[in-house]
Amino acid sequence: MTGILWNLVSFIVALGILVAVHEFGHFWVARRCGVKVEKFSIGFGKSIWSKVGKDGTEYSISMIPLGGYVKMVDSRVDEVPDNEKHMAFDQKPLWKRTSIVAAGPIFNFLFAIVAYWFVFLIGVPAVKPVIGDITPNSIVAKAGIESGMELKSISGIKTPDWESVNMGLISHIGDDSMTITLSSADEVGSEVTKTLDIRDWKFDPETESTMKSLGFKPYTPEIFTELAQVSEGGAAEKAGLLAGDEIIEMGGQKVTSWNDVVEAIRSNPETPIDVVVLRQGEERLFTLTPGSRELANNQVVGFAGIAPEVAEWPESYRFELQFGVFESIGKAVDKTGQVIGLTISMLKKLIVGDVGLNNLSGPISIAKGAGATADYGLVYFLGFLALISVNLGIINLVPLPMLDGGHLLFFAIEAIIRRPVPEKIQEMGYRIGGAIIFALMALALFNDFTRL
Repeated sequence: MTGILWNLVSFIVALGILVAVHEFGHFWVARRCGVKVEKFSIGFGKSIWSKVGKDGTEYSISMIPLGGYVKMVDSRVDEVPDNEKHMAFDQKPLWKRTSIVAAGPIFNFLFAIVAYWFVFLIGVPAVKPVIGDITPNSIVAKAGIESGMELKSISGIKTPDWESVNMGLISHIGDDSMTITLSSADEVGSEVTKTLDIRDWKFDPETESTMKSLGFKPYTPEIFTELAQVSEGGAAEKAGLLAGDEIIEMGGQKVTSWNDVVEAIRSNPETPIDVVVLRQGEERLFTLTPGSRELANNQVVGFAGIAPEVAEWPESYRFELQFGVFESIGKAVDKTGQVIGLTISMLKKLIVGDVGLNNLSGPISIAKGAGATADYGLVYFLGFLALISVNLGIINLVPLPMLDGGHLLFFAIEAIIRRPVPEKIQEMGYRIGGAIIFALMALALFNDFTRL
């Protein structure tokens, strides 16, 4: 329950910040274009706090924290006194109306740059993307990639850490091939380029990572069979296991690696297993009954609430992803550009069917992401905000009526035909656009619930 509450609070904070940024873009440009703003609201529905500023605008926080709006004087919507018509949105030149509408998404992109600037300025611990185990006959194995190689770039985009590797791999979903540059595992300083045939790449984000689906795992230090942590109230604690216990036998089978422990627990949900541990030099026998958890593919697996001791990372693999004040600006712009490119690419693939609609995520998934990153710390939460801000900006530019992109589409048509699009056509567009948006929202929510 505490976790759900934390996710909810983190989600509300994240969404509140991003909505405020987006709506402030509309508000700020509208004011500079001479449009009167009657209300600036974060959230929908009944106001829980409001204040009228010296500028005559009512600033409000409303009960439903799933968006926001800027209410401008508009003679198409309300009766406008003659002395205020020059401040109405619809009476402004086309370029001013276009600027006002485009400002929301643009501010989202600018916010992402600022957030990433702080991320690079503060710095975040990272590890080099060195390849670990490789699955025989997998896509990467057939390409001649070996364990110990370090990923340097994917299709020309540098990959200094695993986050950038994951972004690079995701951007190629639905493609026929992918070019990867790696440093050789046995020759220091040399680099090789491999082309992966990914026509038969099957990737299900609900059950595995991009890396595992291609046939490799990131390098990790040695994992021991000694317990570092036993979760309070978990199956392992109920069985009597303690941190410091070394597992030497599971279900009558000798344990040679941590994978043996994981496999025994996962394959025995709600089924008692005999566990032999070494505690202070003595062998002790316990009966562990793993709990059960259903995955997105309806597979039921066991879990016990334990974590192993892990060796230290090699010093040469660790580094701080941190830059100076001015260098961070360039890095932030580059990072934002990469995220924008990836988002647009995935949106295109979603439309043409290269990416399934089951990949859509809704507010529940976003709330989980907000809670998880907030739990890790400020720098990770800022990175999450930047990512969602870019996505919010891109989605709002989709040319569907009801979105900013729909308004911009009508303005583009107006620029061509030299007159506003007829009200009836706009109204029909809003209804169709609204139906599509609500259908996509319903699908995203459905996907969220299936992942719970």
